[in-house]
Amino acid sequence: MKKSFLHLILLLACCSGDAQTVKSVSGFGKVEKAELEMNTCSFEKNAGAMVIFDEAESFFRIDLNALISPVFQQTEYHVRIKIFNKSGFGQANIRIRYRNDKTISIKNLNAQTYNLDAGGNIVVTKVAKNTIYDKEISKRYSEKIFAFPDVKDGSVIEYKYILDGGSADRWLFQHTIPVQLSRFIINFPSELVVAAIPHCSLPLMKGSDQKSGDNYTWYAMKNLPAIPDEPFMANPEDYMQRMEIILTALDFPGQKRVSLLRTWPGIIKELIDDEDFGRQLKKDIPRTADLDNMLEKVTSPLNKMKTIHKYVRDNMEWNGRESIWALDGVKSAWKNKKGTSGEINLIMINLLKDAGLNVKPLLVSTRENGIINTGVPGYDQFNKVMAYVQVDDNFYILDATEKITPSFIKPLTIMASEGLLINKPENLDWGWTTLWDDHHKFSKEVLINAELDGKDKLKGFAKITSADYDKLAMLEIFKKGIKELQQYNVTEDGVVIDSFEVTGDAVDTLPLVQTFNFSEKVNSSGEYHYFSTNLFAGLSKNPFIADKRSTDIYFGANQDYSVNSNIFLPEGYTMDALPRNVKMINLDSSIIFKRYSSYNDGILNVQYSLKFLNPFFPADGYDDLKEFYKKLYEMLNEKYVYKKK
Repeated sequence: MKKSFLHLILLLACCSGDAQTVKSVSGFGKVEKAELEMNTCSFEKNAGAMVIFDEAESFFRIDLNALISPVFQQTEYHVRIKIFNKSGFGQANIRIRYRNDKTISIKNLNAQTYNLDAGGNIVVTKVAKNTIYDKEISKRYSEKIFAFPDVKDGSVIEYKYILDGGSADRWLFQHTIPVQLSRFIINFPSELVVAAIPHCSLPLMKGSDQKSGDNYTWYAMKNLPAIPDEPFMANPEDYMQRMEIILTALDFPGQKRVSLLRTWPGIIKELIDDEDFGRQLKKDIPRTADLDNMLEKVTSPLNKMKTIHKYVRDNMEWNGRESIWALDGVKSAWKNKKGTSGEINLIMINLLKDAGLNVKPLLVSTRENGIINTGVPGYDQFNKVMAYVQVDDNFYILDATEKITPSFIKPLTIMASEGLLINKPENLDWGWTTLWDDHHKFSKEVLINAELDGKDKLKGFAKITSADYDKLAMLEIFKKGIKELQQYNVTEDGVVIDSFEVTGDAVDTLPLVQTFNFSEKVNSSGEYHYFSTNLFAGLSKNPFIADKRSTDIYFGANQDYSVNSNIFLPEGYTMDALPRNVKMINLDSSIIFKRYSSYNDGILNVQYSLKFLNPFFPADGYDDLKEFYKKLYEMLNEKYVYKKK
């Protein structure tokens, strides 16, 4: 899923072309009446809101006397959004993230709402300065937050600001609402070498000019559909039309070219020397008597690892903030028994090292944070640090903020991604590692023993056994209460569950077992009665019914489902013709479905088996997958018919 630098340059050549057809956007406050009268997006009719334009211009200047970086960047942003109806009102709540740094500031922020009154006149409502506030997310980042007033169906909202300092190193052309026009302008001196690398599949326009010796280049895209919220998708931004801006070098005439590119070894060295990261791994964390007592009774390295992992996740409270940093220090977090994910996991790494285990910090980007571009060094791509532990020939990845994931299962949030191992570059024991678990999957077995009572009701007993990632998914529901888990199994109208019990939830090495009695109404038509045996496996509704798909499909891990039903018919009844036994495989043989039915001596036995040998399916293969799922659910939901002899 990664693209080499050469591939991206080729992509630039394929997607870009000079096009002088994009007119300048109107100035701030110059809203046209036609924009207010517009009631739908012309290229996405059901949109609740649309970006009329989203434009930014980045100015780069060189200061060789600067203490930190010789390149200063200032970016002017201007955004105008049309609100069509209430489903788009959320666009009126704005958060602008920036780094906490004395050299960085947001200034000249202006924001207004526009509406038409009964006479067709444009009414302007300004965002009051005293309603704009800054919220510190962490020691390193803050957000400027404000909300537009007087927003209603048909409103237009607009804001403009300058980011002084900082880095506009990525531009998103596309958003979660449709975009009529998006344009990014780069204005830089000829002595600065800048690479603009697009990740685009739709037409990208480009224009350039020179002003007073500067390089002035713009990139624009028009009529971009919204990135939809689709089942089993990862971070939406991974699929948005976007562009990366990389400062490559300083190249003064007659002087040696100076590279501005960062390297992963350089990033790792920065992290090892950073007060909020590497130096926190050298802190002496006060030992606790209860943990020491536990470790005294443990001899094997594996059990030491499990003990420390469980102790930290049981005794530290996560404050909900994801970070690779220990911003308040590991000692402070340990004392307060609460901290960021960075503080908690760096504490765990410290304790694992103190116990003599082979452990290293592992920087990761979770599924919600997006895919890492390994070709662009920078620690801002990561949102979590975890512990990477080697015991004998086995490797374990531990995250103490995940309270229900045991030591022997890799966290689902990072499966099928890449992580960066942190160690001194000169040791050659650092670098990228693929995060995947072949041994654990979503595993669910359903056993049903039931009888038909001759009065159009199926009654019986069910046992659901969930292991590995399926157990973790069920535990997430179970945390909300036993009634929530019971209700999760009621996927069909007319199903009633009682005598519901759960076991195995408190022991990591045991599967989660749900047992219960149930009843279900059986439908009839004349002398025929029919029912489905597709119960309690979580396969009741087809998730892939949309005509088109914009994003890849990612299930997180491989899957294995099986259902075994024994249905006892009442005296004097018999089965009609049984659905045929089938085996169905998709085009690349990564999904295998089997169904087997038999009827003997008044007992109907139905067995389903569904295996996924791959968790990832690309968007360009969606048509084939959709067709497979259509046939799959037809077979899963095919009715079994019985009648009087």
